[in-house]
Amino acid sequence: MSSAKIWLSSPHMGGTEQHYVNEAFESNWIAPLGPNVTGFENALQSYLGGIAEVAALSSGTAALHLSLIMLGVQAGDEVLCQSMTFSASANPIAYQGATPIFIDSESDTWNMCPVALENAIKDRIALGKKPKAIIAVHLYGMPYKVDEINRIAAAYDIPVIEDSAEALGSTYKGQSCGTFGQFGVLSFNGNKIITTSGGGALVVKDSELKKKTIFLSTQARDEAPHYQHSVIGYNYRMSNICAGIGRGQMEVLDDHVALRRKVNQYYRNYFKNIEGITVLQEPTTDYFSNHWLTAIYIDPVIFGVTAAEELRLMLDANNIESRPLWKPMHLQPVFEKAPYYGGTTAEELFKNGLCLPSGSNMTDAEMERIGIVLDMFFKLKLSEAL
Repeated sequence: MSSAKIWLSSPHMGGTEQHYVNEAFESNWIAPLGPNVTGFENALQSYLGGIAEVAALSSGTAALHLSLIMLGVQAGDEVLCQSMTFSASANPIAYQGATPIFIDSESDTWNMCPVALENAIKDRIALGKKPKAIIAVHLYGMPYKVDEINRIAAAYDIPVIEDSAEALGSTYKGQSCGTFGQFGVLSFNGNKIITTSGGGALVVKDSELKKKTIFLSTQARDEAPHYQHSVIGYNYRMSNICAGIGRGQMEVLDDHVALRRKVNQYYRNYFKNIEGITVLQEPTTDYFSNHWLTAIYIDPVIFGVTAAEELRLMLDANNIESRPLWKPMHLQPVFEKAPYYGGTTAEELFKNGLCLPSGSNMTDAEMERIGIVLDMFFKLKLSEAL
């Protein structure tokens, strides 16, 4: 077999990105503003259905941080956060000196469990500490249980920050992920469905919130001929160069979603007759996932408690990258003292799950290579069981 590296999710250029970047150089718009920033924001706003405003920023983490600031989260406050996620979902809570309250996953979408969420809210209120926000994540592009989470949030009057960093192109009941919360967070890191090399965006409800986002992300400079600042600001605005890459990527976004879903269908077809393998997929037709990453759960009773790591190592030995699922935040050393609500769903998913190569630029030959290694692995496990 070829020894060329097969990556988990590598950047995939469409071909027109260089045109927009060249325009920025030719016009000398080498700054955190310019035609590409405006064009990229407009393209995102249109893609999301024209029901929200978008501010392009330096990262998804910056977007999440600014959303907490605009919700008034301060030192001593508490913020409810999905435990099974990347650390960037939780770190901005700590930036504000607030305490994260982590919530377990449910087994249908692997996202925030509504039952555990409501239990946590009731308990924190009983302790005299009503949470200031809920950070819910569309894990691996799979929409969370939007209706249930939003119903609970509305009942207790707690705003939702929708971490849609992995879910651009995903929808719930036909509406774009990123538009359901008080704020929506997008990421354009190198491994995402589209990339600007680095970068992110904050999705907000109206033009006033967008104006405030831009103000805070450009050092909160007051309107004055001199440099005057009445509040703390941040250097979080996206550059015109990165936004140029983003404009080109928007032209192939739907193609990338279709290609990721094609990869996911390959894995679903492969595993459909293998007992003990669960592929994360939409629980009903209300859900449409971009399948940014295809993730599987390997039943430890059937294959053994180390099967996920054994498969990862076998793929790695064949120069194929795969990754464990996100390690839940409540199990991370940095958050070991944070409160946690729920059971062991997230922990079991982490122990027995694996993300498989899912790039939109994978070739049929690369998929065949992966299939050969999977064949080797499951034949080995079958022989061990005999």
